[in-house]
Amino acid sequence: MRSLLSSSLLTWLRYFDAAARHNSFTLAAGELHVTQGAVSQQVKHLEEWIGTPLFHRTPRKLVLTQEGLQLKLAVKESFQILESTLSQIQTKGKESALNLNCSPSFAMRWLTPRISNLLRQHPDLTLRVYGEFHLLDRMRMEQESIEAAIRFDPGEYSDVRAVEFLDEWLVPVASRAFMQTHPEIRVAADIPSHLMLHDASPWQHAEECVEWNHYLARMGLPIPEHHDGQRFNMSQLAVSAAVAGQGIAIGRLALVLDDLIEGNLVPLFRLAVASRATYHYVCLPTKNARLTLIQAWLFHEGQVFSKQRNEWCRKVGLEFVR
Repeated sequence: MRSLLSSSLLTWLRYFDAAARHNSFTLAAGELHVTQGAVSQQVKHLEEWIGTPLFHRTPRKLVLTQEGLQLKLAVKESFQILESTLSQIQTKGKESALNLNCSPSFAMRWLTPRISNLLRQHPDLTLRVYGEFHLLDRMRMEQESIEAAIRFDPGEYSDVRAVEFLDEWLVPVASRAFMQTHPEIRVAADIPSHLMLHDASPWQHAEECVEWNHYLARMGLPIPEHHDGQRFNMSQLAVSAAVAGQGIAIGRLALVLDDLIEGNLVPLFRLAVASRATYHYVCLPTKNARLTLIQAWLFHEGQVFSKQRNEWCRKVGLEFVR
């Protein structure tokens, strides 16, 4: 039996579908990147082939006839089935890249240098890292198609899956050259507020200068009435300013350990204070092998780093204070 669905008929149906959805030949032409006349002509061919009008052509807009409405519903359902099937086949043939949304400073200093280990173990995995630090909830992740994320925050999540994979410790850091020009700074109480470099927003809705204030409070020192040191919108920028000799930054050990080991920075004191925020792996509560793989890898890398960090701290005599 000869199929009715010739190539010409399929073309006419595609043009009809666009015109029926927009109730306009002009808007359909814009969607299909053709002229208005081309759409009108293709729909006319379809009507002649069927033997009945599909639109009432009024001065203001197109109005579907009863037959046109019936065909619109059938075409819509058919195209949806085709698109769904093609998408499933394409996904099986080639898995799409996994988008990992990550706090920018952590992405630059900790995550990116380690990704090669993951990709070497799983060559079929394609990972795309985006630096962002806005709050996440289920609605936002679904609307913005965020599959997985890493956040540095206190971990107050309700409708998504959030698992801590690495803790964080704070210690004031500066360059050797800076400390040589400021021999008067011997204890934390000696640091003038104008030399304190700040990450103005360690996590969304964090209090102003929260990391310096938290460190000083745990050291039993008064918190300055006014912080007049430089402020940046990322921790990495504050640390870079410290490397350049512009002041003293609150270093997160996950971000500054390499600079401490290489001598680009030095810890001012021998006490590291537990941060109020830690690193969380955030994803939707769905079963997904790739998301589980990323979580397991982050836990492993977090354990490896924690061991390296703790060994270096013991070596230099840096103590942890909760």
